[in-house]
Amino acid sequence: MSDLDTVSNLLSQSVIAATSKQAENQLKALETQPGFSLTLLHVISSTNLPISTRLAGAVFFKNLIKRRWVDEDGNHLISDSELIKKEIIPLMITLPNNLQVQIGEAISTIADSDFPMTWSTLIPDLVSKLTANDMVTNKGVLVVAHSIFKRWRHLFRSDDLFLEIKMVLEQFFVPFFQLLQNVDQQITENFQNQAKLELLFEVLSVLVKLYYDLNCQDIPESFEDNIKVGMTIMRKYLDYQNPLLEDEDDDEHPSIISKVKSSIQELVQLYTTRYEDVFNPLIGDFISSTWELLTKLQPKAKNDILVSKSMLFLSSVARIPHFFKTFNSEDAMSVLVDKIILPNITLHESDEELFEDDPIEYIRRDLEGSDSDTRRRSCTDFLKVLKERNQELVTSVILNRINDFFIKYQENPAANWKYKDLSVYLFVSIAVDGNITNIGVTLVNNLLNVVDFFTQHIMGDLKNDSSLNPILKVDAIKYIYTFRNQLNKAQLVELLPVLANFLQNSEYIVYTYAAITIERILSIRESASSTKFIFTKSDLSNSAQLLLVNLFQLIMKNSTTPEKLAENEFLMKTVFRILLIGEDIANNISMDLLGQLLQIISIIAKNPSNPRFTHYIFESVGVIIKYNDSRNLSQEIELMMPIMLEILKEDVQEFIPYSFQLIAYCLESLPSGSSIPNSIRQLSAPILSPAIWELKANVPAVTRLLKNFVKCDNTIYPDLVPVLGVFQRLISSKAFDIYGFELLEYIITYIPMESLHPFLKEITVLLFQRLQNSRTEKYTKRFVVFLGVISTKKSGDFVVEFIDRVQDGIFSQIWNNFVIQTIPTFGNLLDRKISLIGALNIVTNSQLFNSKYSNLIPSTLDVIITTVVSDSVINMKNDYVDLENLEEITTFGSSFSKLISISEKPYDPLPQIDLVDGVKVYIAQKLSSSSSLLVLFADQLSIDAKNGLIQLGLS
Repeated sequence: MSDLDTVSNLLSQSVIAATSKQAENQLKALETQPGFSLTLLHVISSTNLPISTRLAGAVFFKNLIKRRWVDEDGNHLISDSELIKKEIIPLMITLPNNLQVQIGEAISTIADSDFPMTWSTLIPDLVSKLTANDMVTNKGVLVVAHSIFKRWRHLFRSDDLFLEIKMVLEQFFVPFFQLLQNVDQQITENFQNQAKLELLFEVLSVLVKLYYDLNCQDIPESFEDNIKVGMTIMRKYLDYQNPLLEDEDDDEHPSIISKVKSSIQELVQLYTTRYEDVFNPLIGDFISSTWELLTKLQPKAKNDILVSKSMLFLSSVARIPHFFKTFNSEDAMSVLVDKIILPNITLHESDEELFEDDPIEYIRRDLEGSDSDTRRRSCTDFLKVLKERNQELVTSVILNRINDFFIKYQENPAANWKYKDLSVYLFVSIAVDGNITNIGVTLVNNLLNVVDFFTQHIMGDLKNDSSLNPILKVDAIKYIYTFRNQLNKAQLVELLPVLANFLQNSEYIVYTYAAITIERILSIRESASSTKFIFTKSDLSNSAQLLLVNLFQLIMKNSTTPEKLAENEFLMKTVFRILLIGEDIANNISMDLLGQLLQIISIIAKNPSNPRFTHYIFESVGVIIKYNDSRNLSQEIELMMPIMLEILKEDVQEFIPYSFQLIAYCLESLPSGSSIPNSIRQLSAPILSPAIWELKANVPAVTRLLKNFVKCDNTIYPDLVPVLGVFQRLISSKAFDIYGFELLEYIITYIPMESLHPFLKEITVLLFQRLQNSRTEKYTKRFVVFLGVISTKKSGDFVVEFIDRVQDGIFSQIWNNFVIQTIPTFGNLLDRKISLIGALNIVTNSQLFNSKYSNLIPSTLDVIITTVVSDSVINMKNDYVDLENLEEITTFGSSFSKLISISEKPYDPLPQIDLVDGVKVYIAQKLSSSSSLLVLFADQLSIDAKNGLIQLGLS
C-alpha cells in the first residue's frame, strides 16, 4: 500500500514548477499499486495537510478515475473500486467547496459506468444522510446527488436512462421535495439571521439545480402533481430580496440570491420550452416577475448571469404565439426595448475595464460565444427571437433608436462615443438573420442594407485616426468580420491593406481583431460546399511577407513568459492561414520563419498553456515543410529535429503527438530511395517502448511514424517481435484497432516475406480472436479492407494461404460470414473500392481460390456485381476534411489533434483507379477478360447480378 507521507509529499512537490514534472511521474508510477487510490482519498480528507496538497490530490484522483476506472469493455482497472465507492460519498460530504468540485467530477465518472447496475446502494446511502436540520450535511449530500444526476442533462433519451431516472425518483423525490419545503420554511423563519440564511440559500441553490436535473429529460408525474407547490416556491425566490445577502460594494461576484435566481430562470425556461402544456397557467406570473426583476437590476458585472438567464426565459416565452402577443405592438415593443434591452445592451463600466485589463478574455467572449452569459449576447438572442416573430416591427423600433443615437453621437463624438458603439451593435443584432458561423453571415435582414450602412457609418472609422476611441475601431473591424460574405472580393481586396495597417496599432484588441478579420477573409470559400478559397497565393504575392513579419513582431511583443507568449492564438492562426493560402510564396524567408516558429515552440514547451496556440504553431511548421522546396527538406529536418528531440526527452506530453506527426511527414516527403536521416533514425527503437503507447493521444501519430520507418527502410527492424508487439497491442483495442490494421498493412507490404513468414500464423490468430470474441462493425469492415489491401499488394493466393494457415478450410467460413456479408455495407468510397477490387482479384487471379473454393465463386461474383452497379454509391463519402468544421481545440487532453496541413492520406493501394467510375470500369474490364468465369457460373447468378452485367455491358 502506498505510504500516506510519500504520496502527500509528492503531491506537495507537484504544485511547485521546479519539481512538478518529476513528482507527477512518480505519482503515476505508484497509481497501479493496490491501495494507492484509497491513500489519495485519505490525503484529500486530512485536515492536517495544506489545502494546496489536498487540492492537488483531488485533481490527481479525478484524473486517475477518468483514466483508469474502467477499460473500454467496462472492466474495473482499480482493484479497490468497491472500497472507493464506499468511502467517497461520506468523504465528499465533509469537503470544502473547491475539493468537492474535483471529487464530484470523479463521482460522476464512476456513476457513468457503475450506477445503477453495480452501485445500487448509492441513492439509499444518500437519502439516509438527509436530515431536517443539519444543513451542512444536507448540502454535501445534495452536491453529491447533483454531481451524479447532472450528467442526465446531456444524454440522449433511451429506455435505460428513463429506468434509471425512475429508480432514482422512487427513492429520492419524497425526501428531496420535503427538504425543499423545509428549507423554504426555515428561510422565512430566519429572515434576520444572516449566518443561517447564507447556509440555507447554499442548500436552496443545489436544490434548484437538482430540480432541473430530475426534470431535464421529461417531467416526472411526481413533479407534475406538485407543480403548483414547487413553482410557487420558485417564484417566491425569484422575487425575494434581503439586503443581508447582498454585498453592495462587490460589483464582480454574484450574490447567493443572484445564483439561486439564475438557476430558477434556467428551470422555468426548461418548463416553458419542454412542458408548456402543464406549465402554461403559471408562465404569466413568471413573465411579470422577470420583467420586474430586469427593470430593477443594476448594470453590474455580478448581475450578468442573472440577466442572461432571464433573457433566455423571455426568449423561450416569445417563441410561444400566445405569449408573444404581450410584446407584439409598437407601444409594448418600445417599452421592452427602452426599459430592458437598451439598458442591458449598453456598454457598461465593467465592459470597458475588461477591454483594457484583460483584452484576450474580452475577445474570446465577444467572438467565440463564451459571452453567452453576458447581458449583450443574451439581449441579442432575445432580439433575434422577437425579430423572427415580427421582423417589420422590431426593425422599425430599433432603427428609430439607432437614428436617435447617431444624432447624439454627432453632437459630441468624443464624449458620446458610446452612442455610436450602441448603434453599430444594435444594427448588427437586427441585420443578421440566423447565426454568425465560421463562414460568416449567410442571411441578412432584407429590410436593411448592410453595405450602405458600412459605407455611411463604418468606413470612416477604419482610418487609423488616433483620436477615435479604440472600441469604435474594433466595432468597425468587427463589422467587416461579421459581414465579410456580403462584401465582394474586390471590396475585400481594398480592405485588406486597411486591416493590415491595424497590425501596427498599439492597442492589443485592435491589432488582434484586425488579424482575426484578415484570417477570416482569407478563409472565405467559393461556396459553402466548395473546397476552394476565393483568395489564392497570387492575391498575397505582394503582401504575405510583410504580414508575416508584422504578425511575428506582435506575437513576440508579449513574450515575458511562456504563458504570455502563447496567449494570443488568434495571431498564430492568422500566420497559419497566410502560410496555407500563400503556399510557396514565402519560400525565400521560409527558413527564417521556420526558425522563429521553432524558437517559439522551444519557449512555450517549458509550460504549455494554450492548446489552440500550440495547434496553430505546429500547423504553421507543417505548412512550411509542405510547400517549401523539397531540396531544402534535409535543412528543415536539421533545424527542426533538435527541438523535437528535446520535446520527447522532456516528455512534454501536450506537444509529443504534434512532434511525431511532423517527423512522420518528413519521412513521407523524402525522395524515393533516400536514407532515413540519423536524427530521425535514432527514434526507431524508442518509439517501440510501451510507455509511448500508453498515452492515447500519441497512438495515431506514433503509428504513422512507425509505418514510415517500415516503409522507408524495411531492414530497420531486424527483430520484428517488438514491432509485432505494438500491432498486437493495437489490434486488441476497440479504440485503436484501426491503427493496428494500418500498421499490419505496411508490415505485410514492405517487410521481406522471409523475415515475416515465421509470424504469419500468429498474426492471423490474433485477427481471428478479435473477430470471434469481441468484434465490432468497425473491426469487421476494417478486416475486410485489410484483406483487400493484401490481395492487391501481394496476391489472391496469399490471402487464401494467410487465412487457411490457422486451420485448413476455415477460409470458406470467413469468406461467407464476413467478407461477402460486409462488402455491400461500406459507406466510404475508398473502403468500397479496396474491398471490391480485392475480392475480384481473388476470384479472377487466385488458383487456390478457384481450385479449393470454387463453390464460393457465384456468391462472390453476385455481391461484386450488384454492389458496383448499386445507386447507393451516391450517398457515400470521400475523405475530404474541412478544417473549418473540425471540433474546436480547447484543452489539452487524451484526444488526438490531427495536423490538417500535413494530414496523412488514407492508404490507397490502387491510386490510379477512380473511386466511383474507375471502379466500375476496372471491374467491367476484369470480368470481360475473365469471360469464361461468367459463362461457367452465369446460371447461378441472381437476377440483380444478371441485370448488373447488362449495366456493365457484359451481357
